Amino acid sequence: MEKSKVRVRFAPSPTGPLHMGGVRTALYNYLFAKQNGGTFILRIEDTDSTRFVPGAEDYIIEALKWCGINPDEGLDKDGHIVQSSDNNNPYGPYRQSLRKDIYKKYADKLIENGHAYYAFDSSEDLNRRREEAEAHKYTFTYNYITRKELNNSLTLSPDKTKELLETTTNWTIRFKNPEDKMIKMHDIIRGDIEMNSNTLDDKVLWKRNDELPTYHLANIVDDHLMKISHVIRGEEWLPSLPLHYMLYDAFGWTDSQPEFAHLSLLLKPTGKGKLSKRDGDKMGFPIFPLEWKAPTGEISHGYREDGYFPEAFVNIIALLGWNPGTEQEIFSLKELIDVFSLERVVKAGARFNPEKAHWFNQEYLRMKDDKTLAKEFMEMLKVKPFDNSTNEDGAKDLINNSRINDLEYITKAISLNKDRATFVKDFYNLTDFFFYAPIEYSAKTVKKFWKNEIPSHIEEIKDVIKNIETFDVETVSKTIHDYIETHEWPFGKVMNSLRLALVGASKGPDMVEILVLLGKDESIMRIERALANIKPRQTLPQS
Repeated sequence: MEKSKVRVRFAPSPTGPLHMGGVRTALYNYLFAKQNGGTFILRIEDTDSTRFVPGAEDYIIEALKWCGINPDEGLDKDGHIVQSSDNNNPYGPYRQSLRKDIYKKYADKLIENGHAYYAFDSSEDLNRRREEAEAHKYTFTYNYITRKELNNSLTLSPDKTKELLETTTNWTIRFKNPEDKMIKMHDIIRGDIEMNSNTLDDKVLWKRNDELPTYHLANIVDDHLMKISHVIRGEEWLPSLPLHYMLYDAFGWTDSQPEFAHLSLLLKPTGKGKLSKRDGDKMGFPIFPLEWKAPTGEISHGYREDGYFPEAFVNIIALLGWNPGTEQEIFSLKELIDVFSLERVVKAGARFNPEKAHWFNQEYLRMKDDKTLAKEFMEMLKVKPFDNSTNEDGAKDLINNSRINDLEYITKAISLNKDRATFVKDFYNLTDFFFYAPIEYSAKTVKKFWKNEIPSHIEEIKDVIKNIETFDVETVSKTIHDYIETHEWPFGKVMNSLRLALVGASKGPDMVEILVLLGKDESIMRIERALANIKPRQTLPQS
């Protein structure tokens, strides 16, 4: 296939939110198209009107946009599905429900050339057949054997067939599988595949009651008319491959038939079974790219709302089933385009690891500029300010409001805590003490360090801090260190107690970095407050 002719499509059904497995399918199509200088198409396959879910189509479009997987065809300049074709783009419309007038003539063509037939069996008739088969412990299949005794144009006279077509609407067009034909297929990922046609059932291609095609007919016709060169889709469609091969053959389109690649399943974190929403709910991780609000009111959280960067999410799903052949794990979208290949997509299911997902986001956070993170955090603070609900009397008096709007100050606070964060939202807990002075103190830390002569040492350290003229990290660090060393105090206990006074607990980055960022006046105020409020603990001498 020449690079200029590569055309691939992502064709989801608007039956609910886009699962992360669906995003992976879209991503692989996108990467393959871009690597080969081809075209990536978005097509909405909404022929199953009974399963349509309001809002699902908009969700699909928004999710792809968030991931940076932008279609070359299928959307107009406003981001809506293209509703019709024109001279510049003869392939539209890209919503199958708007193409329904196209499909009937192709179904009729199959009737004319003997590759399909009319079936008039009612659902009650077919259910009765299934029940009878179940009673005799076998599965009923509408196939090359049973079709010879069922209510269809193969068993009815031409006049009776014509009468039923004109007087009833409860009929379908079924594909007529050839008898005992060995179907030879090829999958880019799985290699050569063979299947005997006698194992297949005669699938419904078109339904008179709603005048819409089923997936199989619409899919093949649209792929042909849109000149799709490669069909990259999920493993669940692999059983349909024999029928699709035979449809291309029945239409006489074998010369333009696309190449196929079926992607493996995404597996539960245990590695056993397909990844589902239930697994995410149970283990506390999302399986949807964006938050989904179902028509029933149920809300499912998404990677975006959970704080993942879109580029991290794309990196995560890219490696679920594809191996670059190197030790590299962090890839930009451009790098993925350069190195991706279908030949390195694995056959086996890919196990999803929530902890590894956290690692990816942490790596992307560390690569981001401190000021960029600070700006994002400031936007979050506008929506959700720091929570001081656990603090009582006087907490609001101790906040320095100007600092919450000080980009430079927030940038410095984030730079000191960047290595401890996985998500931007983590900076709420990691930096809160830079904006709020403690009014409560960790009982565990108090018990461990704040006893005997330590408060008096902290009192002296406070005076040392007051007299430091150049208040930078190097000067403050040397001055305090030399003072403690000269007096032969226990360095760890003094510094941890100083941290307790400034932070309220045994947490945070380097103690001197905290001091310098808070500033001399703020630090002294906090130390004085701690000395006034923390009750010293005495250790009794051992007998």
